[in-house]
Amino acid sequence: MTKVINLKQARKRKQRTDKAAQATENRARFGRTLAQKQLDETRRQQSQDALDAHRREQSETPKS
Repeated sequence: MTKVINLKQARKRKQRTDKAAQATENRARFGRTLAQKQLDETRRQQSQDALDAHRREQSETPKS
């Protein structure tokens, strides 16, 4: 004889496992530590500062 299951509970259980699997995948894909985020921000800021340091100043009078 087969075991009787509650379909509502089975659907909810499957939905929870699917959601957990998706969360695990997202953590692997998008998850970064605070140190990694700070390092990226520091590098971005240093790059921007270097670019600004080499920028030529525009003259205040427009060329006609």
